[in-house]
Amino acid sequence: MDSLTQIVLGAAVGEVCLGKKIGNRAMLWGAIGGTIPDLDVLANGFLGEAEALAFHRGISHSIFFAVVMSFVIAWLIHKLYETKKGYLLEGGLAILFHTMISAILCFIIYTIAGPIGAFIGILFAIFFYIYGLHKLWKDYFFVRVVDKPSLREWQFMMFMALITHPLLDCFTSYGTQLFAPFSNYRVAFNNISVADPAYTLPFLICLIIVSFIYRTIRLRRIIISIGFVLSSVYMLFTLVNMQRVKKVMSNTLAEQNISYKKSRVSPSILSNVLWTGAAETDSFFFQGLYSQFDKKKNFKLTPIPKNHQLIADAKEDDKTINILKWFSDGYYTVLRRSDGKLQFNDMRFGTFNGVDYGEDDYVFRFTLEKQEDGYYRMLDSKGGPKRGSEDQMASQLWVRIKGI
Repeated sequence: MDSLTQIVLGAAVGEVCLGKKIGNRAMLWGAIGGTIPDLDVLANGFLGEAEALAFHRGISHSIFFAVVMSFVIAWLIHKLYETKKGYLLEGGLAILFHTMISAILCFIIYTIAGPIGAFIGILFAIFFYIYGLHKLWKDYFFVRVVDKPSLREWQFMMFMALITHPLLDCFTSYGTQLFAPFSNYRVAFNNISVADPAYTLPFLICLIIVSFIYRTIRLRRIIISIGFVLSSVYMLFTLVNMQRVKKVMSNTLAEQNISYKKSRVSPSILSNVLWTGAAETDSFFFQGLYSQFDKKKNFKLTPIPKNHQLIADAKEDDKTINILKWFSDGYYTVLRRSDGKLQFNDMRFGTFNGVDYGEDDYVFRFTLEKQEDGYYRMLDSKGGPKRGSEDQMASQLWVRIKGI
């Protein structure tokens, strides 16, 4: 899921494991552990477009990585606490994460709130940031840890922070290589969006409240438990909700007499209300959207030519084509762009509004070019709306969520 959600979950795990001993420091190290798997994006500068696509949510999101790295990172933290300069480094990291969370909060508020709401919300975020800096200054530069955790306690906390990150990602549609390096199979339950404020914000609010309560007070553990309960109940709701949406998709296909090979549903970005559905036939993908506020309980499906023949000349060992087929789980169409190049479209996510199917309307799209040696090369990888059309797409998304 998104970075803020993973930071929040990691911080909460740190609090549960070590909060009573080291207070907010446990949140800091849990947040760091929850962030580490996504640092695999740093390798993008050394990889080609296709390789980077396959590498993300790979080995760093595996059980193997969580086991091995928990020992390494825990040992480093344990050693850090034996030095006086360790507190300065820890304080610097705390300020960095506090700045990151405050900036993300400002962005979220600015994006989803109206002008007045955004103004009030950003003022709150600024106050939160300034007050947080004051508290961090006192906690990290004047207060020392009273009860230092053992190496084993650090190892357990870091393992939990590292493993909950990929486990949470498994519930999204993107897929997570949980069993790497032994298998590249991607676990994807498809029940929640990669960014869902309904999951993240209540959890974040509980975490913020906890950070202002002294570490030995019982209320601190009660509130963080409420955060876990709220997030878990919502996750269970999305699983149940997905089964209802699957039933709607199945009924839609039956009503329209569409004989299909396979089908799937996935939640659209930012909510569990609007869903994308895709069903494969011999020549088409029937794709469309369904909002649970729609008057008619069915998907608005449109046939989209698969055009798989456009890349039928790809060699069996063509790395780019094989990665894209694997990444899309076989849910893909191909089209000829206006510039003459080919475009590979991931139909798991479909298009933004479920109506327009131009080359810039697909959520995930990849531009391909055949080279002189007969192999394909990925020229571009796009996720999200075309630059400059973000506001329009967001407006269309909101209108579609409200139902038709």
